[in-house]
Amino acid sequence: MKSVIAAFCLAVCAVMPAAAEPSPKHGGMLEFAVQDEPPNYDCHANFSFAFLHPVAPHYSTLLRFDGANYPQIEGDLAESWTVSPDKLTYIFKLHPHVLFHDGALLTSDDIKASYERIVNPPAGVISARKAIYAAVGSIETPDPLTVIFRLKWPEAAMLEKFASPWNCIYRAAKLREDPLFPKTHILGTGPFVFVEHVAGTRWVGRRWEHYFRDGHPYLDGYQADFLAGPAAVDALATGRVLAEFRSMTPGDRDRLVATLGNKISISEMPWLQSLLIEFNAKRLPFTDERVRRALTLAIDRWHAADVLGGTTFLKFVGGLMRPGSAMATPEAELTALPGFSRDIETSRAEARQLLAAAGIHDLTIKLTNRNIAMPYAPAADYIADAWRQIGVSVIQERLNTKDWQTALETHQFDAAIDFDGSYFDDPTLQLVKYVSTDLSPSNFTNSTDRFLDALYAGQALTPDLRTRARITRGFEKQALTDAYTVPFLWWNRIVATSSSVKGWYLTPSAFLEQDLGDVWLDR
Repeated sequence: MKSVIAAFCLAVCAVMPAAAEPSPKHGGMLEFAVQDEPPNYDCHANFSFAFLHPVAPHYSTLLRFDGANYPQIEGDLAESWTVSPDKLTYIFKLHPHVLFHDGALLTSDDIKASYERIVNPPAGVISARKAIYAAVGSIETPDPLTVIFRLKWPEAAMLEKFASPWNCIYRAAKLREDPLFPKTHILGTGPFVFVEHVAGTRWVGRRWEHYFRDGHPYLDGYQADFLAGPAAVDALATGRVLAEFRSMTPGDRDRLVATLGNKISISEMPWLQSLLIEFNAKRLPFTDERVRRALTLAIDRWHAADVLGGTTFLKFVGGLMRPGSAMATPEAELTALPGFSRDIETSRAEARQLLAAAGIHDLTIKLTNRNIAMPYAPAADYIADAWRQIGVSVIQERLNTKDWQTALETHQFDAAIDFDGSYFDDPTLQLVKYVSTDLSPSNFTNSTDRFLDALYAGQALTPDLRTRARITRGFEKQALTDAYTVPFLWWNRIVATSSSVKGWYLTPSAFLEQDLGDVWLDR
């Protein structure tokens, strides 16, 4: 009963308005834990929390989300903006006197060069979210403080896309010299200057004295310690670190509350992130749709949610859109789609029939995964056991983030565990991993489906929400039937911070609130 009451209180606390905080104080180093480290330094190419948590404090974006009032948008480098009535023209006025950390003055040319790198990446540059910005037709810079984006069609969530935490603004001069400069160098206009990255140990930043937001940042600096699993919880329990901004298990949450009492703050809410299973469409036997569909049919997601929900932060069954969101498929419709039936015995019988029809016997799959224990390891174990129920053997391969990301980007896998994480509930963001690989570099399956591509463009072009939802449902049905990429479970976010950490707010995304410019220590 006590644990139930505690869980209820935590859930209530997470949605109650925050009490008024005292005035921010300057000074202090924020030391926090990160479960893994960045594979390289390029915002535009990366897609993991392990990148943004240490790197985001060095950069600014055009717009950003207001963490205290999510999902409201506020300016970052943009001082103001206007949108034309037809939503085809976006005009941004930039803050004057913004300096890069090398002393160079930021101008509209830097915004244009950074976004052109995202929209039309040069040879050798990976733009993980290229497909999301397909609507951008041209970018103009009539003067040093004005940027004009002209769209080919209106986008329902374009302002939210301009607020993407991944769209770091780089120096145009450096990009002209070397388009790959951001992959190996840190140079931004954010609240903190890069100090050092000690591989396997820490990442350190210090306060940028010439930051354009008056009085910010409050901290003297920050240190991200690369601590995996139990080590991160131990560091929180002993006070070595003051936060772990990604998430933790219910058990770790309860341990910290029992150990630290009111010295620890816990926030919790459904997470805009799902765990995915991907199949290499260019590798036998996954070229056969029947094989892919059999493998997703074998997984009992409803049972998985019950089993894993109490020990991991995998908790919710859902399709391509976050469960409970406006565009999510209702359960009654979802259970009719491949892999989501509550009748697992019937589903597994169908799976065995599909494998037999495809001529598949004694199949062994190498399942490529991250070596981040939570939630990747228990998820992979559950999936492997489910596949054994239909006669498929599994060899698990667990790689560090850099090698795992490389394996996915170069399509060196049979089947792989991936994730779909976003910062805002919108089909153009959530569906991008299912668009054909030649249009969406974040789809690692090597697959092509022009019908899905057309539906993706159709929902993006549609202003009417009901019509857009109908197109999104059609996209989901097609994607789950193709089964190149299939969702496993959606996540629940549980974040612990020291009670001394102020100015940070929980959102449904672990990608937001990480520039640390508003964070301060009440000590």
